[in-house]
Amino acid sequence: MKKTEVFIKRMPSNLDLPLPRKMTSGAAGFDLVAAIEKETLINPGEYSLLPTGIAVAIPVGYEGQIRPRSGLALKHGITLLNAPGTIDSDYRGEVSVLLINLGKRSYLIKRGDRIAQLIVAATPDINFKESQDLPETFRAGGGFGHTG
Repeated sequence: MKKTEVFIKRMPSNLDLPLPRKMTSGAAGFDLVAAIEKETLINPGEYSLLPTGIAVAIPVGYEGQIRPRSGLALKHGITLLNAPGTIDSDYRGEVSVLLINLGKRSYLIKRGDRIAQLIVAATPDINFKESQDLPETFRAGGGFGHTG
């Protein structure tokens, strides 16, 4: 499989931290770390915008998706307030992560902690065509909870 090239820039706050990386060979996401100077405490029900210390050049035809880390969600109730977050192909600023604590205890984020994951996904160019009728499917208009 041909690899897609994504340019990445370290910000001054990230010179000693690892670049995004997969933790296993079959992982879809690249872990992002907190490039914070001071520890950040997120109390239950509160959220915090955390820098990652990187900027990326997502190629045209792709997007960067910032997703929660399942372990943080399961063990501590830590997830993304805007899950998934999107990095558009024309954005060149620092990538930040908006974490929220939905758990019952305060959670302390330290410099270099893995806080989210980055997925790079294709975004096809779409041409919407207005129509009064849509092709039929078995599901039809069945929405939330329609399968039980």
